[in-house]
Amino acid sequence: MENQKQDIRKLSLEELEAFFLAHGEKKFRAKQVYEWLWHKSLKNFDDMSNISLATRELLKSHFIINHIRVDLMQHSNDGTIKNAVKLFDNKIVESVLIPTSKRITACVSSQVGCSLDCNFCATARLKRMRNLNPDEIYDQVVAIKDEAETYFQRPLTNIVFMGMGEPLLNYNNVIEAIDKITSPEGLGMAPRRITLSTVGIPKMIRKMADDGVKFNLAISLHSAINETRSRLMPINDSNPLEDLAEALKYWYQMTKRKVTYEYVIWEGVNDDEKHARALAKFCKIIPSKVNIIQYNPIDEGEFRQAKQEAVDMYVRILESQGIIAKVRKSRGQDIDAACGQLANKNEVANLA
Repeated sequence: MENQKQDIRKLSLEELEAFFLAHGEKKFRAKQVYEWLWHKSLKNFDDMSNISLATRELLKSHFIINHIRVDLMQHSNDGTIKNAVKLFDNKIVESVLIPTSKRITACVSSQVGCSLDCNFCATARLKRMRNLNPDEIYDQVVAIKDEAETYFQRPLTNIVFMGMGEPLLNYNNVIEAIDKITSPEGLGMAPRRITLSTVGIPKMIRKMADDGVKFNLAISLHSAINETRSRLMPINDSNPLEDLAEALKYWYQMTKRKVTYEYVIWEGVNDDEKHARALAKFCKIIPSKVNIIQYNPIDEGEFRQAKQEAVDMYVRILESQGIIAKVRKSRGQDIDAACGQLANKNEVANLA
């Protein structure tokens, strides 16, 4: 019977109002329940203290709340926390709390696994099993918000969609989750504190621009030369840099928001001056900045972090062209929580 009940968080406020009216209840009950579900992130009906027992029983007879469960929490030596999140169907995704002196960031997943084949990423080795629902994305943020307050006595300040999966291949659910996260009826976070990271799917970047999104856009770039980028990221074969460039021009025309390029420098792959100058040229397409990210090995494979001289050369060339370039140190490497390392390598996932 439980499986036949609808997840109540799939209902809009208007649909919830219609349910209550159809069952002889007052319309305002819907707003009360909606606040419990989204603003207070309640996990069960019994705790809805301003709802009568009879009404709670009515809700329980028709609905369930498919809330996530953090089944394993790993703490890094640098303060990073990685969650193994169990979903209602026992599938596992991972999310990460990243603390720094100025901010606490939630890195959340959008898919179970990933359908892309980026050769340097551990998540890419997992097959994509399904998209996450809006409430499952939302719940990851709530869990990290609670952990920030519990372990650091500080609020969650930023959210990045840089976990497992490609957000733009789960577009509708990701946008709905962000709407809930930023809504006053939800978590009330400012859109400017949210960054969506994508491999760069031109038609979906255009759609975001048309939809007037208010959050930030980051592109997982790693090379501004088609041949190299296709070796790293096979999706570049069907979505080459020329198409990405046109989509980004449209993005900036419509939103006036600069883009961040995420860039890893690998030894013998893109660590020469030719690649650095190609990146500098690509950065001129629209206002942008570059985050040079430390590579986090996923095995004994072909990819190795470039030497410091190559990183310094990139920064020097970019800054000489007036481009902001930041070198980002990885967090949570000792618990496989750093960029590119999320792959469910834990006992919870093995059991599932």
